[in-house]
This record gives sequence, structure tokens and C-alpha cells, in this order.
Amino acid sequence: MSVTDPTAWATAMNNLGMVPVGLAGQQLVTDSICVPGFDPSLSMMTGITPINPMIPGMGLVPPPPPTDVPVVKEIIHCKSCTLFPPNPNLPPPSTRERPPGCKTVFVGGLPENATEEIIQEVFEQCGDITAIRKSKKNFCHIRFAEEFMVDKAIYLSGYRMRLGSSTDKKDSGRLHVDFAQARDDFYEWECKQRMLAREERHRRKMEEDRLRPPSPPAIMHYSEHEAALLAEKLKDDSKFSEAITVLLTWIERGEVNRRSANQFYSMVQSANSHVRRLMNEKAAHEQEMEQAKESFKNALTGILTQFEQIVAVFNASTRQKAWDHFSKAQRKNIDIWRKHSEELRNAHSEQLMGIRREEEMEMSDDDSGDNPSKKLRVDDSALAAQAYALKEENDSLRWQLDAYRNEVELLKQEKGQLFRTEESLTKDQQLQFLQQTMQGMQQQLLSIQEELNNKKSELEQAKEEQTHTQAMLKVLQEQLKSAKELAEINGHDESQANEINVLTVALVNQDREKNSEKRSPGLKSEKEALLIGIISTFLHVHPFGANIEYLWSYMQQLDSRISANEIEMLLMRLPRMFKQEFTGVGATLEKRWKFCAFEGIKTV
Repeated sequence: MSVTDPTAWATAMNNLGMVPVGLAGQQLVTDSICVPGFDPSLSMMTGITPINPMIPGMGLVPPPPPTDVPVVKEIIHCKSCTLFPPNPNLPPPSTRERPPGCKTVFVGGLPENATEEIIQEVFEQCGDITAIRKSKKNFCHIRFAEEFMVDKAIYLSGYRMRLGSSTDKKDSGRLHVDFAQARDDFYEWECKQRMLAREERHRRKMEEDRLRPPSPPAIMHYSEHEAALLAEKLKDDSKFSEAITVLLTWIERGEVNRRSANQFYSMVQSANSHVRRLMNEKAAHEQEMEQAKESFKNALTGILTQFEQIVAVFNASTRQKAWDHFSKAQRKNIDIWRKHSEELRNAHSEQLMGIRREEEMEMSDDDSGDNPSKKLRVDDSALAAQAYALKEENDSLRWQLDAYRNEVELLKQEKGQLFRTEESLTKDQQLQFLQQTMQGMQQQLLSIQEELNNKKSELEQAKEEQTHTQAMLKVLQEQLKSAKELAEINGHDESQANEINVLTVALVNQDREKNSEKRSPGLKSEKEALLIGIISTFLHVHPFGANIEYLWSYMQQLDSRISANEIEMLLMRLPRMFKQEFTGVGATLEKRWKFCAFEGIKTV
């Protein structure tokens, strides 16, 4: 029977009870087992680690058939030989561990008469063969072009190979195909792994560069042009943070020297001027915080009010009139709700009371600093604010004046060192311009200082007038009261009382006119005004006067720290209210002080 006769082979297979298969040129391994269209460069392009395409569960090949069902292999026909499948009931042939990057297989059990052409005819259907190394014994090594072709060759392990139709022992043999370890395969695999590692490092580096935050811009080097630009940026609120960083870097680098000291001083001065802006921002934020606290307190008050109403509803429901109509389960739920609402109401009430206590403590701290002169501070707050603003402006102008002076001194030094050239003439012009500017700034500074002194004197005069007016008002009230008592004792009629009132009003008006005029001595503190009131009352009830020791002994009972010299100096400063008389002769000479304020009013 001819090997190439398909009809004869089909008849033989039917007689043996086997399904006939195709002839030469057919695919040894079906597409269901081998990977159809497998692209070996897929791992290189995608960066995926090389894998075995025959590993189950990877999605490249279908899962293997169940182990309990034997795999039925078919007969494979070639031009020069025939391959008969092994018994399906036998266990599968064993293989060694697959080396990395394996492209070479070991084929044993070849017939003795098998030639290299027959071997190539059988195994070239598994893939492109790059090399066949046949031994004199019945084995050889076959190297394929790609790794996945090795799996197709392993499929032929266990087949019985018969050359032609001969039954001779030298023309038959059982194939054993296994993985073989080759240095060329391992070298190519290492090269591929190094390439994948380089690609992975490059990918990670690109990812890190993409996620890395941008580097801050480099600080420019110092120059006069850059310093002038930086001085302008320091005056701009939006660019102040960036500019102050540059200024700090320059100072830390050591850019400050005798030549650039004045320029750096001006920039530091500009940085100092932003302190006022920061304080204003802080005050604005504090005001916002106070508003937020107030709104939170109002909201908490509204919540507490609603809790009170809910608790009132529960209390009304627990009264006997409505409580009897509820079931036992409803009563239990209402009782639980009422207790829960009361706990929440108490917690919110304690929180609100805590906020109010904090506010009261803050208010008490503010009130503890109250003194009789606080009203004067409130009344004169406008003048104080204006004086503070003038003081700040005065300080700013003084700093600018110092900076100009330093620049003038520097220009003078440069003028003494350089020759009289065009450059020196230009510096002379600059010097004259700076001198004129300095004179103008000095005049402006003097005018501002004079205005500030005038404001201060007006403020002090207003304080003294108010204090004196209050003291005189108290004294006149006491005198009016004592005059009314004397009028009642002496039996004066109503017309005399009216005359006393008219006289009192005239005295008050006259005192106001005197206070409006510029008086040489004035009261310095509220303590002196109180002393004057007490002394005036004491001397008024002593019409014949009293010596300084008698008056001092009386004042010692009120204030033990006062001295006789202090009382006498105070009396001498007010000659229109108190006068000194001498009585006696020689050793009996005595000085007495009398209250003469009413006499001054009569003479006027």
C-alpha cells in the first residue's frame, strides 16, 4: 500500500476503527491547543512580562480539558512517515522544568533510520526551525524561531513514529519531546528582560517627572536695576510675599555692603511699612470672627427656643387630661422622647450660658479699666486718632530723611575720591537735588511736628478745662446747698433764694468764661481738683481763715499720704480762689488762708 495513497489509508483506518485524518501538509496541532496568531513582540511593545502562552487561565488559550477525561490524539500522516498517537489511558509523558526563554527542544526515541530531512519534515509544521543538531544516537535538538512553537513540539511527545510502511525495528521508535536548556535561548531572554527593565525604568521616571511639583523659580542675582524693581514690588501688596523672599535671600547671600547699604535700608523700611497693613487685616479678621460668634449665638438661641417649645409639648402631653387617652406603648414612647428632648435642651442651654459668661467676663475686663478719665478718652478719640496718624507719618518721614542723609554722605565720599569729570558734575546735580529734597522734607517735618504739638496742647487744655469745670460745679453745688440752709435759718424769703440762684448761675457762667481764656496755672490731675473742692469747703465754713497746719491736720484724716507743702503749693497756684493774710506782730505773727472766690465774682 502506498504511503501517499489517501484511499488506502482511509480504508486501513476504517478497518482499525480509527477516524481518518488529512494527508501531508496538514497542521499537526489544532488551533484550539496552540495560540492562533500569537505575536511574540506583544510583550516588548506593551511592557508585559513574558509569559507562557500555554498557561491556563491567562486568556490566551482555552482551559485544559478535565483530567478525568482522556485526551484522544489523532494519527498524523507525513510524506515519509506516519505518527501514531499513544494510548490515551496512559499518563502523559513527563517533562522537565521549562527554562526561561526556551526555544530549543530535545527529541529522543527517534528511529535509527530517521534522517535530518525526515525530522525537519515532521517538526517544521510546528514552526520555523532555525537549527537541528542530530546525534549519532537516536536523539536530536531542534531550535525554533519563537517560544510558542516549543509548545506545539511538546504535543508530539509520546507519539510512535514509523517510516513508510516498514515494520522493521530500525524504522520505528517512540518520540520523547522535552524542554532543552540552551545558552543562546538564555542570552536572548536576558537581553529581552534588560530591555523591558529599561522601558519600565523610563516609564517610572516619566511618571515621577509628571507627578513631581514644579521647582520654585531661581532667585535672581543682586544688581542696582533688580533692586529698583524689587523696591517697587515691596510697595505692592499683591507682590509683597515674593519680593520679601528675594530680599531675604539677598541679605543672607551677603549682598549688603557699604555701597548698597542705603538701598537695602530703603527696602527694609518698605517692608516695615507693611506691618500696619497686617495689623489692619488682623483687626478685620477679628471683626469677622466676632460677627460669626454673634450669628452662632443667635442661631443657638433660636434652636434653644424650639427645644423649649418641644419640651412644653411633651409636658402638656404628660398631664392627666391628655395622658389617660394614650395607650401604654404611646406613653412609653412619649416619656422617652421627653427625656431625650430635655437632655438636649439642657446641653444647649449650658452651651449658651457658657458663651454669655465668656462675654460678661470680657465686658468686666473692659469695665475694670474704667476710671473718671475714660470719658475724656472717649470724647477725645478723634483727636487721639489724628495725633497717632500724625505721629506715624512723622516717623515715616524721619526714616526717609535718614535714608536721604546716608545717600548724601555716600555721594560726598564718592565726590572726594573721584576727579572733577562729567560724572562728578552729574553727581553734584544729584547732590543738589537731594539737598533740596531734604530741605523740603525737613520743612514738612517741622510743620507736622508743630501741628502735632498744637494738637497735644489742645488735648491737654481740653482735659484740664473739663476737670476744672467738674470740680467747680461740685463746689458750687455745695455752696448753693449751704447758702439755702443759711437762708432758711435766717428766715429769708423766696426772693432772696431766687437771688442766690441767680448769683450761682452768674458764678458758673463767669467760671466758664474764665476757663475759656488762657490761664497761666492749670490743674494737672483729678486729685488736685478734689483737693481744691475739699479745701474750698473747709475754708468756706471758716470765714476768718485757717493756718496751713490746721488745714493739713484736717486733710490728714482724709488722706494720710498728703503733705503740708503740697497743700501750700496748690493754694499758691490759685490766687483768685485763695488768699494769704498775716495777723499778729513779731512772735505772734501767723499766716492764714482764706477762700476768696466769691469776692472775685462780685468784683467782676
